[in-house]
Amino acid sequence: MYARRPAASNLGFFSKSFSVNSTSTPQTTQTTTNVVVKTRLVPKSTNTGAVKVVARDATPAAASSSSRAPSATPSETSKKRKPVADPFSEILRVKKPRLSRSPAQSRAASARPSEEPSTRASSVAPSRQDSPLTRRQAPWIDEDGQPGSEMLSCEITVRNIMKGYKAFFKNPSDAADTSFEPHITNYPVTELEYPNTSASERFILLEPKDKDHYNPIFCLQKTIHTIVEHYLTPVQQSLFGSVPDKSLSHIWDDAERDSSPDSDSTQTPDESESSILLASMCSSSSLLETFLRPASASPAQQTFNFPRRLQSAINRRNGPQFLQVMEGINAFLRFLKYPHLPSDLFDHTPPNGLMSTIKAKSAVPHDIIMRIIDETYQRAVGPHVDSLKKYEAFTAGTYGELMPSFISRLIKETRLTEDSLFLDLGSGVGNVVLQASLETGCRSFGVELLDAPAGIAQSQLEQLKIRCRMWGVKLGEVELEHGDMLASKKLDSLLSKADVLLVNNKVFDEPLNEAIKGKLLDLKEGAIVISLRHFSPPKSSFTGRNVDDISSIFQVSERKFPSGSVSWTGSSDHYYIHKVDRAAYALNRNRYESSRATSVRSTRSRR
Repeated sequence: MYARRPAASNLGFFSKSFSVNSTSTPQTTQTTTNVVVKTRLVPKSTNTGAVKVVARDATPAAASSSSRAPSATPSETSKKRKPVADPFSEILRVKKPRLSRSPAQSRAASARPSEEPSTRASSVAPSRQDSPLTRRQAPWIDEDGQPGSEMLSCEITVRNIMKGYKAFFKNPSDAADTSFEPHITNYPVTELEYPNTSASERFILLEPKDKDHYNPIFCLQKTIHTIVEHYLTPVQQSLFGSVPDKSLSHIWDDAERDSSPDSDSTQTPDESESSILLASMCSSSSLLETFLRPASASPAQQTFNFPRRLQSAINRRNGPQFLQVMEGINAFLRFLKYPHLPSDLFDHTPPNGLMSTIKAKSAVPHDIIMRIIDETYQRAVGPHVDSLKKYEAFTAGTYGELMPSFISRLIKETRLTEDSLFLDLGSGVGNVVLQASLETGCRSFGVELLDAPAGIAQSQLEQLKIRCRMWGVKLGEVELEHGDMLASKKLDSLLSKADVLLVNNKVFDEPLNEAIKGKLLDLKEGAIVISLRHFSPPKSSFTGRNVDDISSIFQVSERKFPSGSVSWTGSSDHYYIHKVDRAAYALNRNRYESSRATSVRSTRSRR
């Protein structure tokens, strides 16, 4: 896996500043996630001497990481693999599908191609209609969103690498005001209310010295926009104000240009509902009343205009104005999160309005999933880039990542659901298993040998749990193991139950690939294996060379991922989806043996 993530914007720690040849190639393509090629990409050197925290954007395309076990010699491989007198007695044991199946088995069987069994599938799983929502049962939680003392906030993250940041805002009314300068004990900071009850986070208002590094102000804006788009009703959105372009990139291309809060092009809400809500808000907060614009307009035309006011403060680098707008935004969100108690003490306490809005949806919007992933990665993984660079290039321990959009693509192609079991052999910092369980609610397990990524993965899991609480989203069961994939008893116990398995084996040597291939015999009928190098090449017929190969139980599909899908290269490349189909293997083997026997008899008769 690689320590480089191409970025289309300043949303994460990893970005286009990483490259194999120490030269950066900016990528403006869509991001996609996690696969490994054994070439660790390292960040560009910095003149400041500070740790560089580079940005990466997980959002662009439709959306882990994995590190590998050390190369195994043939003698070591033979020791770790189970002795099997006749491996094909295991393969041929399952010739017919079961009559009764679990939901996961039914899913795997339904993915089987409708082609003749004698052909190797060019398409392992039929395409399905993409959806911006990931459907699963009860994807929302009812518990409090209190993050707790273990949360790695933006404030903590940036404070630990303060030397890499500089002032962004100033006070136009007081040139001697230094409160917006970066000081270890005194720095500009603001707070943001998150959707769930008791959830909030503090953001340091500084900008990185390297524009490709993590930008906390930009991150704050993205989070605000995600909350407004998905946790507010149309009437509430119209009062809040229209949200600018999602990319926000134009704001940072020319942050000093003058911009005034022009009129919003918001949809016209129901006037009676808007009037009631507006009156209630202004009566509860004199601060909100000061933001109302225009005050003389009808309720259906009035708006607090927060996004444009915030953008104007950024464009003018006006610190006091920015802080004032943030106070208004938080007052607006708190009003919805904490409704007034009823006058009758026996009445039920009103629920959190933000969570009530999102719980009306049967699926988690993809924007929310990507925002949770970005926030977690920026804080839990980004600051530890240096520890991920310590590897031997082009070996099984090389670090590289699949981008989030690529992970989302794999999730759709393999039809992962909340009933599925997903395994990642060489899970690195845990990106793939975490995103799979967040996006689908599935149970996932990852095993990682190297100390640095395994430790970061555990931290990222704990931070993801906190982030999910803050956003009110349910996370599927995740288990991470620090150890050797070839010696893991837990992995051995799960292989026969797995629905989808990922092996980031781009630079694995043959002994290691052969050792892994032996383990794949335990996979159930219909299970799917994703890899960057095939275990069995796509082919249309059996020959004397491949008929007795273990990997012949697979139907193999070769596919191409677009540029920006992995961290170690900006180019497109191939990946492979293998589907276990022992019944097709048995039929093809019988056909081959029958054809061979006929050929032998014909040769003898001619003699």
